[in-house]
Amino acid sequence: MSDDAIALGDDKDLMSQDRNVDNVTDQRLRLLVGLVVVLGVCAAAGFAAHALRDPVPPPHPAVLAGLCGALIIAKLVKVHVRVQSNLDSNTWGEVPVLVGLTLVPAPWVVFCAVTASLVIRLLVRAGLQKSVFAVAKDTLTTGAAALIFLSFGVRADLDDPSFPMLPIVVALAGFIVVDHLAFVPVLAAATGGDLWQVALHDWASKVILHLGELVAVLLVVGVLATGTNPLLLLGVPLVVVCMHLWQSRSVRTREERESWQRLAKATDELNAVDLTQVLHSATTRAAQIFSAVEAAIELAGRTVRATESQVLTDGPAPAPATAPPDETTVDLIAHDGSVRVGVLRLRFGGTVRLTEVEQYKLRTFASAVCTAIRNAQAYAELARIAAENAHAAGHDPLTGLANRRRLYEHGGRLFDAPSHSGLFALLLIDLNHFKEVNDTLGHAAGDEVLRQVAARLRDAAADGDLVARLGGDEFAVLLTGLPTPALAGHRATGMLAALEADIEVEGMRISVEAAGGIALAAGTGGVEELMRRADIAMYQAKRSGEQTFVYAHARDTADLGRLMLTGELRRAVAEHEFIVDFQPIVDLGTGEVVAAEALARWHHPDQGSLSPVQFLETVERSGQLPAFADAVLEQSLIARQSWRDAGFDLPVAVNVSPRSLLDPTFPGAVLAMLARHDVPANRLVLELAETLTVSQLDIVERTLAELRTAGVRLAIDDFGTGVSSLSVLSRIPVHQLKIDREFVAGVETSTEAAAVIRTTVDLARNLDLTVVAEGVESEPQRRALWALGCLAGQGHLFARPYSAARFLTILQRGSGILAAALHDEGSVVRLPARRLPNLPA
Repeated sequence: MSDDAIALGDDKDLMSQDRNVDNVTDQRLRLLVGLVVVLGVCAAAGFAAHALRDPVPPPHPAVLAGLCGALIIAKLVKVHVRVQSNLDSNTWGEVPVLVGLTLVPAPWVVFCAVTASLVIRLLVRAGLQKSVFAVAKDTLTTGAAALIFLSFGVRADLDDPSFPMLPIVVALAGFIVVDHLAFVPVLAAATGGDLWQVALHDWASKVILHLGELVAVLLVVGVLATGTNPLLLLGVPLVVVCMHLWQSRSVRTREERESWQRLAKATDELNAVDLTQVLHSATTRAAQIFSAVEAAIELAGRTVRATESQVLTDGPAPAPATAPPDETTVDLIAHDGSVRVGVLRLRFGGTVRLTEVEQYKLRTFASAVCTAIRNAQAYAELARIAAENAHAAGHDPLTGLANRRRLYEHGGRLFDAPSHSGLFALLLIDLNHFKEVNDTLGHAAGDEVLRQVAARLRDAAADGDLVARLGGDEFAVLLTGLPTPALAGHRATGMLAALEADIEVEGMRISVEAAGGIALAAGTGGVEELMRRADIAMYQAKRSGEQTFVYAHARDTADLGRLMLTGELRRAVAEHEFIVDFQPIVDLGTGEVVAAEALARWHHPDQGSLSPVQFLETVERSGQLPAFADAVLEQSLIARQSWRDAGFDLPVAVNVSPRSLLDPTFPGAVLAMLARHDVPANRLVLELAETLTVSQLDIVERTLAELRTAGVRLAIDDFGTGVSSLSVLSRIPVHQLKIDREFVAGVETSTEAAAVIRTTVDLARNLDLTVVAEGVESEPQRRALWALGCLAGQGHLFARPYSAARFLTILQRGSGILAAALHDEGSVVRLPARRLPNLPA
């Protein structure tokens, strides 16, 4: 058994265990080492007493010197392989001990063994603890063999040696057993390994080695005892060398194989997505594979240190220091050499020179660690981006509150799995006169006001409530855990009270007023119905001048018939009950048709033809708006293609709900449908409601810019009826203004109406826009509009809305002219057929 594999295997184990294992293991190790030392001292004392009691003349000093030399040489000829944290070595020290016992008295053999062990400790400069343990163990093993010789009555005789075969076999067995009893428990305690696993490690090669030792001893003793030709002793070194070379090769091959297997296992363990797990596994495995006292991985701002059994530290990188002489470092570089992520450091507790194979193995391991770290970092970055995207998808970027999507998802979960902790309700909040903040102080100030309002609502919300910004100056709060319906009003009043304190923006103190609508969760209808009811209650609060208003079914203008329509919308879209009629837009001067406006109708199987006024609000609040908008646009483009095929290349105007413009997928759907029907983008006019609020404009500007860039024409419908006409014009890049029918109706009798039309026409002329008058019912209205500079109009004077086929028939019947010209052909230059300056080309 090994000398250099004593007491923790080598100094690395002593240093590592003394510092890093827990106190229980350390105490146990010290007790085992102390026990061996005490037994060794007792064995030495016993043989000293035996020598005094039965004195024999000492052998010639040359004999003792030769025996010591043989012991030293036998112990220095060893198999030296680094495995894990142990130095696995095997020597031939048993051979000179057993031969010496047949030639020299037992006490002198023990003395020579102790002397040889001390000399070896001095030669290898081992530590005190290790040296004491080694001497004690050699004393025990040699003493055990000597005791067996004495018990068999074998008397040593240098001149006439005997051939005690049985004592030799038993003494060798005793030597091996005592060596294992002294060494294996210490090694198992030092490495934390299983006792039996350590004892049976590589048992087959050890058995063969010991058989070789037995053969060598029997050969030497047999030659000496029988007086056979001494030249036969020359075969002993040959046997020893052959056995040594065989064992060296066997052990090294086995250990290399196991080392690569450990490396492969460690590489598999690195296939983790958590960076901490990768670093902890890599450092502990590095210490195991390369027999290091300690391994460390240094990344940017982070260092992980570990032994083969546990992680020591994981935290910020320490200040740079001079590397100790027993440290080996390798950069963690990717296979292609393009990225360096850190450094792997190995400390061995002594000077160690890695072999070429070990260096290659270290580089391979470092490359695998680098790849694992980069993979974990990439996964962490992807997880971070995914979390950010998930957060962005459900939160308002300005205020950080939940957005409409998350509100609907959360509310849907509440409807699907009602909580047993109470009722829930929706509070819809709209800021009063918020437009004035934007118009007076600018949008940056308006954004700051919205952020402060959001913060106050968030602070005032109870645990479990969800505060959301729906867009613009509209907020919503899902009130949860309500023990009684009455508490919803109390909670809502408290939240609005949080907004009463002045807000300071750009050195000015602004008072924020708000109105809130409360709707308790209904048994049916889901989040859409809850939102509709809260919206109705909010507008009732605004109209009545109250701060909050609770939804009451009796005041709901959406009667039972409208609720029934809500449930029938999906069927109507699927069965194509929505149809589109078309009203011509006419050149007021020539009477020629220059465009057509699409007007949706619902052919209800029970209620007949329903106008948009009767169902559009229901569609917008039902969640069926995208499907409805697609159906109307599809029919409009199909009709337009049929007119073009007949020779009438007319633009078609389609009304767009503000809610459609809030959908980021809307532009893509429109452009895809244009491409599918091969319709140029400039032949489609999207009519926008002039009643778009400034807060809605903040959201739809990007949508409209994308459509305009693609070539789609934009028009403002019912221009002049809202309170933000100029604000809308300044924000939306439109091509056309449509004058509301109430101004057209009073153009002959009301100077105010005429002034509005004249101002609109002048404004449009300055902005290079076209103007279309709606609701032209009589020739006097037509002439008055023409006199004011309005060039186009639509109304019952020219034609009522018709189906696409009927519209085409009318066009063909009159060759595209629906009214007589207002001027003589000889005095006015005629415009090109079916074209009008500045109208959509």
